[in-house]
Amino acid sequence: MAGGGRHRKRKLHFSKIYSFRCGKASFKEDHSQIGGPGFSRVVYCNEPDCFEAGIRNYATNYVRSTKYTLATFLPKSLFEQFRRVANFYFLVTGILAFTPLSPYSAVSAILPLIIVIGATMVKEGIEDWRRKQQDIEVNNRKVQVHNGNGVFDCTEWRNLRVGDIVKVEKDEFFPADLVLLSSSYEDAVCYVETMNLDGETNLKLKQALEVTSHLHDDGNFRDFKAIVKCEDPNANLYTFVGSMDFEGQEQPLSPQQLLLRDSKLRNTDYVYGAVIFTGQDTKVRQNATDPPSKRSRVERKMDKIIYILFFILFLISFIGSIFFGVETKDDLQNGKMERWYLRPDDSTVYFDPDQAALAAICHFLTAVMLYSYFIPISLYVSIEIVKVLQSTFINHDIHMYYEEADKPAHARTSNLNEELGQVDTILSDKTGTLTCNSMEFIKCSIGGTAYGRGITEVERATGRIRGSPLPSHKLNEASLSEIVTGPKSSVKGFNFSDERIMYGNWVKEAHAEVIQRFFRVLALCHTAIPEVDEETGKVSYEAESPDEAAFVIAAREVGFEFYKRTQTNISIRELDPTMGKKVERVYQLLNVIEFNSTRKRMSVIVRDEEGKLLLLCKGADSVMSERLAKNGREFEEETMEHVNEYADAGLRTLILAYRELKEEEYKRFCEKFNQAKSSVSADRDALMDAVTETIENDLILLGATAVEDKLQNGVPDCIDKLAQAGIKIWVLTGDKMETAINIGFACSLLRQGMKQIVIGLETPEIQSLEKAGDKTSIRKASKESVIRQITEGMFLVSSSSGSSNVFALIIDGKSLSYALEDDVKNMFLQLAMGCASVICCRSSPKQKALVTRLVKAGTGKTTLAIGDGANDVGMLQEADIGIGISGVEGMQAVMSSDIAIAQFRYLERLLLVHGHWCYRRITSMICYFFYKNIVFGFSLFLYEIYASFSAQPAYNDWFLSLYNVFFTSLPAVALGVFDQDVSARFCLKFPILYQEGVQNVLFSWSRILSWMFNGFLSAVIVFFFCTKAVELQAFNSDGKVVGLEILGATLYTCIVWVVNLQMALSVSYFTVIQHIFIWGSIGIWYLFLVVYGVMSPAFSTTAYKVFVEALAPAPSYWLVTLFVMISALIPYFAYSAIQMRFFPMYHGMIQWIRHEGQSDDIAYCDMVRQRSLRPTTVGHSARLAAKRAARKKHSQERNDHYG
Repeated sequence: MAGGGRHRKRKLHFSKIYSFRCGKASFKEDHSQIGGPGFSRVVYCNEPDCFEAGIRNYATNYVRSTKYTLATFLPKSLFEQFRRVANFYFLVTGILAFTPLSPYSAVSAILPLIIVIGATMVKEGIEDWRRKQQDIEVNNRKVQVHNGNGVFDCTEWRNLRVGDIVKVEKDEFFPADLVLLSSSYEDAVCYVETMNLDGETNLKLKQALEVTSHLHDDGNFRDFKAIVKCEDPNANLYTFVGSMDFEGQEQPLSPQQLLLRDSKLRNTDYVYGAVIFTGQDTKVRQNATDPPSKRSRVERKMDKIIYILFFILFLISFIGSIFFGVETKDDLQNGKMERWYLRPDDSTVYFDPDQAALAAICHFLTAVMLYSYFIPISLYVSIEIVKVLQSTFINHDIHMYYEEADKPAHARTSNLNEELGQVDTILSDKTGTLTCNSMEFIKCSIGGTAYGRGITEVERATGRIRGSPLPSHKLNEASLSEIVTGPKSSVKGFNFSDERIMYGNWVKEAHAEVIQRFFRVLALCHTAIPEVDEETGKVSYEAESPDEAAFVIAAREVGFEFYKRTQTNISIRELDPTMGKKVERVYQLLNVIEFNSTRKRMSVIVRDEEGKLLLLCKGADSVMSERLAKNGREFEEETMEHVNEYADAGLRTLILAYRELKEEEYKRFCEKFNQAKSSVSADRDALMDAVTETIENDLILLGATAVEDKLQNGVPDCIDKLAQAGIKIWVLTGDKMETAINIGFACSLLRQGMKQIVIGLETPEIQSLEKAGDKTSIRKASKESVIRQITEGMFLVSSSSGSSNVFALIIDGKSLSYALEDDVKNMFLQLAMGCASVICCRSSPKQKALVTRLVKAGTGKTTLAIGDGANDVGMLQEADIGIGISGVEGMQAVMSSDIAIAQFRYLERLLLVHGHWCYRRITSMICYFFYKNIVFGFSLFLYEIYASFSAQPAYNDWFLSLYNVFFTSLPAVALGVFDQDVSARFCLKFPILYQEGVQNVLFSWSRILSWMFNGFLSAVIVFFFCTKAVELQAFNSDGKVVGLEILGATLYTCIVWVVNLQMALSVSYFTVIQHIFIWGSIGIWYLFLVVYGVMSPAFSTTAYKVFVEALAPAPSYWLVTLFVMISALIPYFAYSAIQMRFFPMYHGMIQWIRHEGQSDDIAYCDMVRQRSLRPTTVGHSARLAAKRAARKKHSQERNDHYG
């Protein structure tokens, strides 16, 4: 494809935008390591087939994310299955089944294991095949690669080799790690979106080496040759050390020339690059680590129950073997045979009285195999099937589908479904999680005058707290009707309304010149890129952050439209007050001094049409105020007052200022800055910052901006419901304290009357030490201050115990760093757990993860972290459950999460409905599995007692094998998938129900042991009622007495009926599928008994025609089955009836409400809600309750006063 010549070469550059970032690399530092250990890679560009490239054997560009390959699937999958102790046990017993020790046939022992293991392997294979399909899609993507003679042809990604020259066009992904050679821009820059790598949506700027920047056309690569020497493959996304030998000159390479696989080319027509790292060697694949393995508390507890059952199994085997040994020893004394039918005088080792000890050991091994039915072989695979189906229901819940973004909920793992019903503490990010991360320009202060009529969510909340719909001071600015009913802007990012500014009316203001400069700063001081719609002529912007986009849009809407950017110029259309019409003005862009978290400000240096040099600056008030000139502080007092008001209203604020530069001053600045930029010392960045400090001074204040990051829809209501459910909510945010506090009020985490414990280090003592600069003294004093504040807070909380006082803990990032130290963190956690709300401000990503770890480890309860950005990844992975919000900050949080949802409000349904259902279903299913296996296992043990521990099984071999697989498992699976104790509507109406999971009442040891006892009781009733009913009389009209085959089949029939009817009694919500599975399992038993019974006696053994000829014709068989079935279920039925009537659990009370039709009886419903063990302390319900309590107290005091 010689299509390069047909491309319109873009002459517009953005060189000056990156003037402070693209300094030339040097060989004097990192590049001196090239060729040494860790820096041995050599790439022959445009010569991937040469001999030197071939002998290096670099990785192909084929990527694989699958767990298995065709060759490794069988051995690796088998290894995974037999790592489970239960499966390994069944494997051992299956092998022993081939020995004479086995109480049953080998085939009947092995077949159930094969079915269970096979089902799990099929599930694993299907999941891995889906990953394989994704790999195929990625590996088969197309890219243009140079095939010689200046021709580029399309090929699949998987075919790329190290050294290939590729051409990537706009909005395409990079197929490998490339060194940028040139682009459609003459100065070889390009814009890259790295959202798939780090979650950031802002565009990154890259620039090729100057020596290759002229390679603009396909034909230029006909004879291109270069050798790249660089670092070996590694996981660091932000470093790259290398050199390029081109045309006899060696040029240093830096991260500025590296284009990473899976990032996307944006706002650039095309780029050319040389492939450096392929496949598994690329940095993104080097970073591809498996997520931390998470197992639910229920599953971990289930493992303990399995171990208990193993203990019981070995215990009864040991007891039985001792009794058997004693009986065997006493079988032959003085020639007299006690158990003559065993012929102890002519027996093998198993019944030889002379080798009783050895016989006891052999019996022990046989008993271990026989009692294996205590262990539910199908439990693990059944749970996996159930969890996958539960996850499908979560994914397809229409109530958690966000139509605006076309994003449903997505359970990325099914391992933690039941954990969703046990969450004790939620740790939430703020920006983009509680709020929209969609900034709206809503207010501003210019020349000491406040503009903007809008009302924020925080102000509305503040008004509600004060008992007024709006803050009183706002009513003076405009009439209530103007505020509430005024037209809302339909422009995204702009919600500003003020007739004094809009529609060109700003020219009439007293400070019109200041207003003009203010909006010029907004229109010029940024790195946004304009995109003009050719059809409509409308201008849209690609900005690094939502804040910056809001500023440029605000300037445009007021009348200062930024519409064009070239290499050296920025063009805007603005209203000329003197001419009374819009004019186009072009500003020469000289430098951009970028924003970062240390500088907290951004500046541009421009030259206007009159030749004046202007420095335009915007930044945080904490850094801007000290940079103002003495004559530039005219409006400082009024502006700072407005800034504080804006912060109180939950708005993000920035200060705007400018200064005029002299030519000589700017010339000196350029010289010093170029020297600093060219420095190769370790403190290069510090030198550059020092130079910028010299020019970003003596600024003249213009005003301040205020943008609102609005609360997401439904956040306050969601928090209220979660609080009613007994869940504690912590907010971990990077915002400053004032903003976080006000957002807390807006979403009802904080309320009037709640005592705030604020821990900070903004004290005069600490500030004076910081000025002195003694780091040791600062650290010591800061830690002592934090400990003192925590101690005082703990005293305050403990002294108020028993009272109605509610506390909120608010701590900043500096204090948090000391509070998380090993010797302080337990005190901090104790204080935090005593507070109703906790807000951690100015938190770093690492601090968020450490706080999550502290809460998880310190409380021992289930923690859930929820966030939307790359800075939340550590927190999500550290928590028991990580919820990713698929918002505007990329997919990094989602890719690291366990479950992804589109809006915070969906957390309410995810936890209160799906969480509760999954927890109840899984725990009920597990308890039922243990119940049915104990019934079956103890019936075998009781028969062993009956048969003097002879290791003779009561049932036919295939009866034993198929009990867990066909006759009892499917109803349990249906219970785990479909059962509902309470409907979704009642789950949301009575959040108290969720506390069953928080308190783990449905899977407590008492409940588990009660189910085990129920199983033991059922086994005793079934066994003794059956045996006593048939042992002393004829079984049928022919006078036939009961033998092993009839007794075993009768026992088995009763057990199948009892355990399946027990399931029917346990089900709260019947579906057609559950009816089919319960009654179908019983029907299958009878069908199997008939079909198996007509087979050859050699195969069916004791079951040969037992049903057709013996059981079915005998009325006693049916009467015994009916009587035993009813008798075995009476204890559970009686217990459930008494509990439901006199000691109902939460779900029982709500079921009564539904049954009695009292769901609309407010008084009765309130009585149920008052059963909560944890009072609701946050949310608007708590706020209203506090108001009612305060009014009641005030009324009581007044009554007492008047006697």
